[in-house]
Amino acid sequence: MKKLYLMQLATIFIGFIIFGFSENIKGPAIPRIQFDFGLNESQLGTLLSLNALGYLIACSFTAWLTRIWGIKRVTVIAFASMAISGIFIYFSQQYTMFSASYFLMYIGNGMLEIGLAILGARIFVRNTGTMMNLSHGFYGLSSTVAPLIATGLMKVTIFGHTLDWRGMYLIMLMLSIIPIVLASLSKFPGDDIKHEERTPLRSLLRDPVLWLMVCILTFGVVSELAVGGWLVNFLEKAYDWNTVRASGMLSAFFLCFALARLILGPLTDRIGFTLSLIIFSGMSAVCTFAAILGGEAYAFLFAAAGIGIAMIYPTVMAFIAKRYPNGSDTAITFTVTLMGLGSVIGNYVIGGVIEIVKDSVGSDTENGLLRGLQAGYGFIGFCAALCAATGVILYMLLRKRRELI
Repeated sequence: MKKLYLMQLATIFIGFIIFGFSENIKGPAIPRIQFDFGLNESQLGTLLSLNALGYLIACSFTAWLTRIWGIKRVTVIAFASMAISGIFIYFSQQYTMFSASYFLMYIGNGMLEIGLAILGARIFVRNTGTMMNLSHGFYGLSSTVAPLIATGLMKVTIFGHTLDWRGMYLIMLMLSIIPIVLASLSKFPGDDIKHEERTPLRSLLRDPVLWLMVCILTFGVVSELAVGGWLVNFLEKAYDWNTVRASGMLSAFFLCFALARLILGPLTDRIGFTLSLIIFSGMSAVCTFAAILGGEAYAFLFAAAGIGIAMIYPTVMAFIAKRYPNGSDTAITFTVTLMGLGSVIGNYVIGGVIEIVKDSVGSDTENGLLRGLQAGYGFIGFCAALCAATGVILYMLLRKRRELI
């Protein structure tokens, strides 16, 4: 029994490591991909948008496949699609084949995110918050080192042939074979639950708690993902930092992010998931606003904000696992899919806020640029504050019902 549990843990932990690699090795590769295929900025944006679409599509059907085939088979298919996409990417000489291969990789990514969340919900029946945060911590660690590993691999020469970005993707994605073997040799609970015993989606949609969780997760993830896209830009343009220094602050954010998930998980079990969501998202909002208002001397608080925002996603997953034990796969899929749509909208809003404020202050002035960037980054902090505010509403609702988790 202990050996089986260790196999299950290894599948989840290694799965999150590979998930982090697959999502974050693209940074160093994108410029080379753009050059090799002669893509302009618009075509590159379309490529990344299609990948986001593939991710959302996969999120929408994974729970359905899980009910039909079982979580074990779906998990193996998710890893296999990523490994196969690595082979196709390596041999893609035409842009059409490459974009299709990349799309397949993000289908696998979407399936994997839902699959790993469902696995965690079924396996982590004790110390759920601790184990959810720990498993997501492996994603944070692999995300931190992924750009460095990708940069190094692209320069490696084997038998006189430089791996470049195609070889790098092949090697990194073929690591998926490891969890395929582990999952194939393991058994996972939950697939034996009869269909009539599962909580139907219609019942879940009538629960206001689930809709509040959608809002909390969306606000939290918008705040989390926006940092990767906007922090370096903010520091370079607002404070005239060079790229190395600004990137160092982003790395510090991800380090705080990863360590928080690895170390602070037990706190969520001790103080409760609902209260944890309020405290940690509120902390992230305070750090972000203090960093903006305090100026360059308080820029380190941008990194510290990662401690709070890191806890939102895994704590929401732990909450869902506890509240919907017979419908966690459906609840997770519904929540993550709506969160994905919300995060896409959120990034557009940040860009829009920057432009509106910059134009109102003076589009061609340094002060206009500074105020625009501050307002745009302030929206990231505002999302964290909304996450905390929604958590307060959830806390009051659950306390009134005597259903606090």
